[in-house]
Amino acid sequence: MHLIEQLPSHADAANLAARERDTIVMTSEERRWCRRRATTSGGREIALALPTGTTLEPGAIIAIGSDWYLEVEAAPESVLAVHPHDREDAIRIAFEVGNHHFPLAIDGDELLVPDDTAMEQLLTRLGAHWRRRRAVFKPIGRGHVHE
Repeated sequence: MHLIEQLPSHADAANLAARERDTIVMTSEERRWCRRRATTSGGREIALALPTGTTLEPGAIIAIGSDWYLEVEAAPESVLAVHPHDREDAIRIAFEVGNHHFPLAIDGDELLVPDDTAMEQLLTRLGAHWRRRRAVFKPIGRGHVHE
């Protein structure tokens, strides 16, 4: 098992060119979990033990071996896609989602929120036009980080 306790500092393209790319596919929530075990798409067993508060971004290089490296891929996941009527509607929806302590992402003209019963109820109560779809969910902001 490969233990990952810190992110590599030398993950430039020249350093990775001769190495095999391996990936770990993670949902938005999994990218916030800094301690877990997983299997990469190449079959490597890994254990994450990253510093508290670490959030992994899609495309992040999280390990470099002698002949391989490990990159984070974002998994498409079920989300509620909201199509606001106008800018004010978007701001109102974003405020209400944040007020309920849920993350929010922007994808073109749509706001994305987790596919959750509480979000369904909130959006319905707000009279928002929404639909379910699968998408990569990359929330805006970083939230509160303890240091």
